[in-house]
Amino acid sequence: MIPIAFYGKNKSSETVTVLAADLGGTKVNFALYKAIGANLELLVSAKYHSKDYPTFVSIVQAFFKEHPDVKPQSICIGVAGPVVKGVADITNLNWMISETEIAQAVGYEKVTLINDLEATAYGLACVQDEDLVTLNAGNKDNVGNIAVVAPGTGLGEAGLFWDGTAYHPFATEGGHTDFGARTALDIELYWYIKQKETVVSREHILSGPGIVRVYNFFKEVKKMEEPAWLKDALEKDDHSAVISNSAIAGNTDICVETMKLFVQHLGYEAANLALKMKAIGGLYLAGGIPPKIIELLKEETFMQAYLNCDRMIALVESVPIKVIMNEKLPLSGAGYYGANHV
Repeated sequence: MIPIAFYGKNKSSETVTVLAADLGGTKVNFALYKAIGANLELLVSAKYHSKDYPTFVSIVQAFFKEHPDVKPQSICIGVAGPVVKGVADITNLNWMISETEIAQAVGYEKVTLINDLEATAYGLACVQDEDLVTLNAGNKDNVGNIAVVAPGTGLGEAGLFWDGTAYHPFATEGGHTDFGARTALDIELYWYIKQKETVVSREHILSGPGIVRVYNFFKEVKKMEEPAWLKDALEKDDHSAVISNSAIAGNTDICVETMKLFVQHLGYEAANLALKMKAIGGLYLAGGIPPKIIELLKEETFMQAYLNCDRMIALVESVPIKVIMNEKLPLSGAGYYGANHV
């Protein structure tokens, strides 16, 4: 259990009913929890596809219409985008939502928006050992800041500041920082993406759409073969899933090379984040992609790239690295935050 700092809010012994939501670029998950501190009992759950609705408010209204008996004491929503003064711009959906708008639409005063990676960070208070896979044992005696990097529909990053007693989660928009090329191949990839993007960011590679970009780069620029069966599969199913599953199976060179480059740059970015936050307390890989490619992350590519950081190798090597296998941790984190901030 990771101790999280709260100030003058709910006492850990009080039971609170909280409706949590995780609003991503692809889907919205809801969970109604009965919470006592970090102990969350799931009462109701639901999932909606974001692009099937014109606004987030319409999704919340659909949930309450389908579950009329649900009457939470608070609502907390983790959103894939920056939150400023209770207003959030949902980066990959082109939605603008606010606590006030949602509260008025559903008739609840206690509505809170937090960044989805901030919610993931709060969710570490609820994480169980079975939810984690260790990639680097590091120094288990380390005490200090924690970093979270989460590739999914986009690339999320967050931190947890250690004050000597407890952790303070905070959101960042680090996934939108510049992509740093290290090799001749990286430079080619950079210019391939630059043809369509004003700024080439880490998210343009380290995300589901990023996997597809890297794949298309190998196909169009490096002229790697795309087998007929793979082309058919890409036309029928989610592109990034087809590519990553094929790479795991090892049955197509283009997919293997795509995911090798993806994992390599995930290792680079993990080290960057560990260094920027001096995250000796731990580095967590979260989001939708890492659990699905865990076998690739266990191979030497990730750790070789992670440790390729010049004079700071001793520091980054000491950082424990774990993969969060529970994709609904942001939902738990939103529930935990909502329950303890009422």
